[in-house]
Amino acid sequence: MTSTSQATTGSQTTDPLDLGFDPERLERIDTFLRTYVDDGRLPGWQLQLARHGEVAHRSSYGKRDIEADLPIEDDTVFRIYSMTKPITSVATMMLYEEGAFELTDPVSRYIPSFADMQVYEAGNALKPKLRPAANQIEVRHLLNHTAGLTYGFHHIHVQDEIYRSRGYEWGTPPGKDLAAAVDDWASMPLRFDPGTQWNYSVATDVLGRLVEVLSGKGLDEFFDERIFGPLGMSDTTFHYRDEHDDRLAALYIPDPRTGKATRNDAFGEAFKTRGADMLSGGGGLVSTTDDYGKFCEMLRRGGEYDGGRLLGNRTLDFMTMNSLPGDQDLEEVGIRLFSETRYDGVGFGLGFSVVMDPAAYGTLSSPGEFAWGGAASTAFWIDPLEDLTVVFMTQLLPSSTFPIRTQLHQLIYQALVD
Repeated sequence: MTSTSQATTGSQTTDPLDLGFDPERLERIDTFLRTYVDDGRLPGWQLQLARHGEVAHRSSYGKRDIEADLPIEDDTVFRIYSMTKPITSVATMMLYEEGAFELTDPVSRYIPSFADMQVYEAGNALKPKLRPAANQIEVRHLLNHTAGLTYGFHHIHVQDEIYRSRGYEWGTPPGKDLAAAVDDWASMPLRFDPGTQWNYSVATDVLGRLVEVLSGKGLDEFFDERIFGPLGMSDTTFHYRDEHDDRLAALYIPDPRTGKATRNDAFGEAFKTRGADMLSGGGGLVSTTDDYGKFCEMLRRGGEYDGGRLLGNRTLDFMTMNSLPGDQDLEEVGIRLFSETRYDGVGFGLGFSVVMDPAAYGTLSSPGEFAWGGAASTAFWIDPLEDLTVVFMTQLLPSSTFPIRTQLHQLIYQALVD
C-alpha cells in the first residue's frame, strides 16, 4: 500500500503549497479514505488531484485484487462504466462542430427506428397502454437524458420492467451489437414526451450509435483515432487484452450482512466478452487514472491538449451549462431514482452534471463544476472556478453504496488555502 502527498508531472515535482494546498490538510484525505479499506468496505482506491494543470496530490491504498494480494499501482486498469458517457458526449460534439448534425435534429433522421415513438400511459409490462409521443427525440435530448429512455436496472416503473423483459438490465442480450440494441430500445415505450423530464438512461449508448452512423466508423475506431490516440490514452479501451490479466482490478460488491467488499466475478468478468459484441458508449470502457486524467485535463483546458484541440472552448462551455427544461435542477425535473449525482442544486448539460447552487447541493463545491461517475464508485469532476480536476478510482458496485463523492468534496476543498 502506498500513499504520497506529492506527485510528479513529467520530471518536475510540484509542491502542493505552490498550487494553493496545505500539505497537512491534504493528508486528511488519505487518512479518511484509508478507513474504507482498513475496515473492509473498499478493496482499494487511487486518487489524483490537480490544479492549474499540475498534479498536487496522487495517492493509492489497498488492493486491486484482495484474493491475490495485488496492490493498486499506477498502471492498474479500472472499469469506469458511466465515466464512458462524457467521452461519448465529447465524440458526438466533435461531429457537431464539423456540421454533421444540429442539436435540434430528430434522431430518426439518422436512426430511422426512432421515427414513431410511443409513450407509456398505463397498464402492465405485458399489456401497456401507449400513446404517440408529442414530439420527436432530438439529439440534444440524448445528450442531456431528457429523451424518455430508461435503464432496466432502475426497478421503479413498468417501462424498466419492459426493458428487463427484453434482456436489458445490467447489460445487453448475448450477441446483440450496438445497432441491434439501439433498434430494440426504439421499439419500447418512452417514459415521457421527449424534452420534458430527466431520466438517467441508455441515451448515451444511442449517441454512440449516432457517432457510428455519422462518422462511418465503429465507436471503438472513432475513439481510438479521434480521442484516445491524440490524448495518449493508451490504456483506455472497450476490448479485453491479454495484459489485463495482470493489471485489471477485480470487481467487488458489498456483502449484505457485513458491508465488506466481496468479489463478484459474474459482473467483473463481463468486460472480457462484452466489448466483442456491444460497444457501449454509456458504460463499456476500462481506463487508468493517468488516462482519465488526460481526458480531464483536456476538458479543463477548454478542449485543448498539447498537440492540438478536440473541441472549441465555446462548445465545451455550452456543454457544461444547465440544459434542463426551464433551467430547473434535477430535484425539480428529474425522476427520483439512482444516478451518479445528487439532485439538489445540480443541473445537467450535454454530457455532464453541472453544479448550479452549492448551498442547495449541500456540499463544498463551486458553481459551474461539471462531473460524472461510474457504477463501480469511480468519479471525476472539473471545477473551472478553482481550476481543479479530480479523478477517483476504485471497484465497488454500486456507486450508491457509500457517499464517497460528497466526502471527497469536503476533504479536498478544506485543503485549499490560497
